[in-house]
Order: sequence, then C-alpha cells, then structure tokens
Amino acid sequence: MDSIIVRGNGPLTGQIPIAGAKNACLTLMPATLLSEEPLTLTNAPRLSDIKTMSQLLGSLGAEVTSLQDGKVLAMSSHDINNHVADYDIVRKMRASNLVLGPMLARLGHAVVSLPGGCAIGARPMDLHIFGLEKLGAEIELKDGYLHASAPKGLKGAVIELSFASVGATENILMAATLAKGTTVIKNAAREPEIVDLATCLRAMGAPIDGDGTSEITVQGVDRLHGATHPVVTDRIELGTFMLAPAFCGGEVELLGGRLDLVESFVAKLHEAGIDVEETDKGLKVARKNGRVKAVDVTTEPFPGFPTDLQAQFMAMMCTAEGTSVLEEKIFENRFMHAPELIRMGANIEVHGGTATVHGVERLKGAPVMATDLRASVSLILAGLAAEGETVVSRVYHLDRGYERVEEKLGNVGAHIERVSE
Repeated sequence: MDSIIVRGNGPLTGQIPIAGAKNACLTLMPATLLSEEPLTLTNAPRLSDIKTMSQLLGSLGAEVTSLQDGKVLAMSSHDINNHVADYDIVRKMRASNLVLGPMLARLGHAVVSLPGGCAIGARPMDLHIFGLEKLGAEIELKDGYLHASAPKGLKGAVIELSFASVGATENILMAATLAKGTTVIKNAAREPEIVDLATCLRAMGAPIDGDGTSEITVQGVDRLHGATHPVVTDRIELGTFMLAPAFCGGEVELLGGRLDLVESFVAKLHEAGIDVEETDKGLKVARKNGRVKAVDVTTEPFPGFPTDLQAQFMAMMCTAEGTSVLEEKIFENRFMHAPELIRMGANIEVHGGTATVHGVERLKGAPVMATDLRASVSLILAGLAAEGETVVSRVYHLDRGYERVEEKLGNVGAHIERVSE
C-alpha cells in the first residue's frame, strides 16, 4: 500500500493542468448504454474510479477502449448481453448505480446491486427509485439487488424531487431520454456535471431544456445515436489545487480552470485574502503576504460551496488568523479528517455537523491516515504548510479522484513523493 511523504514547503510557482471531471466522466460513461452506436469521451481523467466503471460496463457487454494514454474513452454498447450489475463491482464505487436508468430505458429491465454505505454517509437510493417508478418502472429489492423492469416501456412524467439529488437527477435524466412523451424533473440538481451530461445527451439526439436550473424538461425519443463529447473541467480538482498556493504562498496558474465552475468557492478565497484572477489559459491564484484570514463556510448544493472542497478548506483554516466555523449540510460523517489534522497540531472542535477551527501559527508534520478521497488530499495540503515531514498513509483513496498529484504539485515546487510500503 502506497504512502505519500510531504515536507514543509516554501512558495509554489508555475502551472498545473486540470483534468476532466471525475464525477462528470463517471456519469457520462453509462450513457453509452442508451445507444447501439459508439460514444467517445475526450478529456477523460486517468483515475482508478474510471477503470472501475470501465470494468462494470464491460461486465454488461459494452466495449470500452482507453486511447491516448487514457485521455480518450471509446465505448460501444451494440451488444449488451448481461443486465446484472454485480455487487463485487458496484460495491467499489457509488456511481455504479448510474447504469440503472440507462439499462432500464433501453433494455426494459435491469438488476443492479445496492451500492451499500459510504464512509461519508449512506446516500440512499430512494429518490432514484421514486423517479424511475414515476416513469413507469416496477422496482423490487431482493437479496441486496434492485430488480427493475418496465414491461410497458417508460412513459414521461412530472417528477418532483424532495431533495436536489445529483445522482437521482442523472439516473432519471438518462432514463427519460428513451421514455415516451415529455418528462419534467422539478427540484433537479444544478451541478455542472448535470449540464455536461445533458450536453452529451443532446449531442446523442435527446431534446433537453433547462439543465443548470431546477427544472429540466426532456422530450423522449425512440433511439439515440453516437457522439463525441469532451468531459468538463474537474471543479473539485481545480478548487483543490487553487488552495496549494493559498497554503504555501506563491503564484500558480490552473490551466483549463473556469470561474463559473467555482464562483462560491472563489468568493471564500477572496474573503480569506487570496487573490484569484482569470487568464487566457485558466485561473491564477496567489497569496503574497501574511496569514490567511478565518472564514466561515456552509456546504450547499451547487451553486453553493461544494461539500467536496470542505476538507481541503478546513485544512487551510487550521493556520488562518482567527476562528472559523464550518457547517456540513450535505453528508453526515464528513469531518473524519479533523482528528488527523489535530494530530498535526490543529485546534478543532467538532459538534455534529459543525466544526469550529481556531487558527494556529503553524502545523507540525506527523504520520496521518487518509479516511476518504477528499480527506486524503486535505492532509497532503496541510503537510505542505506544516513544519517538518508528514506521512499520509492509505492513499488509495487519493487515486480514485486525483490524477498524478505528486507530479502536478512537484512541478510547481512542492516537496512531495510517493513511496510503496
């Protein structure tokens, strides 16, 4: 099992290229199941989760070919010969449940394992089931598997979600493209990944309006055709690497960065005293003088502050001037990084979904353990700003969502290396 060693760092300078979005790519890949014709994704991230989704699609009979060092995924679902998404694959990754809507819509039946719990919260499937049943699906839970069928085909419906669930919006959106008639999804999620999926589905021939707002309208069609689609920039990787110069000082340009993807996050960086400006190639981030200022944060669905950047931002607040309060409203159990930061000298109090961080002058390097994907990178960032050496273990979490972290940070001057135990 690999570990990452980080040593306290001086200012960072240079450029970091930002990859395509993990969460977008994992949503786009199951869209291949909607058509017999090829779907090609460009700007794909090179991550272990992408390999897991490729394995799942392959188990269903789809062909997935990785080209150009993994940056292009060529997929074909002309011969789907299995309708069971097995637990052994689904359990590895929550996004596996996104094969349910497409298989149900095109094949009329699907058997998909429940993905089970998650380190940062249960994230149940109830809204996925609710929406698909509104479209006419019959779904039964047996032996840990969702058995879904649409004996009379799917039919358009008005579906109002009780919560703006990203996953449920994605599953319903894909299923609705092949349903008869019009589907309206109310209280739909507004995330850029939803917009990216809708853009891809439009390229495949689905008439969709309203993506990026809370109400999406889909006109069902008889069949979808193939397409080539570029995966949107990863706003979470972007936000994470924007924090590197905020921790260490210096000036870093994030190539491919887009302000519209991270506006609420950038507003908090400005509050903390970090400079962010748009360039011809992306976004430039700089911290010139002194400590950052303490800032309060509440996580919210897009366009609010992303829950997937909360751990990283908390790490920065550990050495901020003053006291900050971070409120987590999206997932329970998402402060598991706090005890590890405390090992490094942070002063953090956690009460339920609220963490109070009293800034200290400097963190100190220590052996720490990654508990989930975003927590792992928060500890690496903290190590860059700490005195001495930090060893982050269990970094297999990291490889699920960040492409070549050591290389990208090392290229701007970070003292970081990966070691195999």
